[in-house]
Amino acid sequence: MIVRMHFGIAAAALALCVCVPLTPAQTDSESRSVLKGAPVEYMFPEQVTVAAGKSSDIALHFRIAEGLHINSHTPRDEYLIPTAFAIPEGLGVHLQEASYPDGVDLTLPSDPSKKLSVYTGEFVIHAHIVAEAGDHLVEAKLHFQACNNTQCLPPKTIPVAIDVIGK
Repeated sequence: MIVRMHFGIAAAALALCVCVPLTPAQTDSESRSVLKGAPVEYMFPEQVTVAAGKSSDIALHFRIAEGLHINSHTPRDEYLIPTAFAIPEGLGVHLQEASYPDGVDLTLPSDPSKKLSVYTGEFVIHAHIVAEAGDHLVEAKLHFQACNNTQCLPPKTIPVAIDVIGK
């Protein structure tokens, strides 16, 4: 399986870092800790009430597991996987726009000259939505790739369940 990583082919060829997907069979304690629990979890809100037919802003809170980072929504290199939030069509709730926080600079020990734009710890995405009148159980999605300082997990999409009530 080919997985997009922090470093491109040129960097790998220079042996600055070879990022490979983590597997449960790895024995390195840092790798094992990455595999415990979810790399990113959706925290809240579980339910929001918005004015039906009008644009509303909801703040979606996420937490990244300790020792991990994910690329920001606007990574500095095209081969890096951006963090992206989406709401599927046809659920009675339309995503007009998502506003993402600025990433923080991260320099990996394997290439001190390169800075990555990442999220760590907790972060908030502001979703600008328009909901039809009624109760809508929305299973939105957050797509990302979690990494530590030496390795990356395969890209992942997690559900973001929100009960949106349009009044």
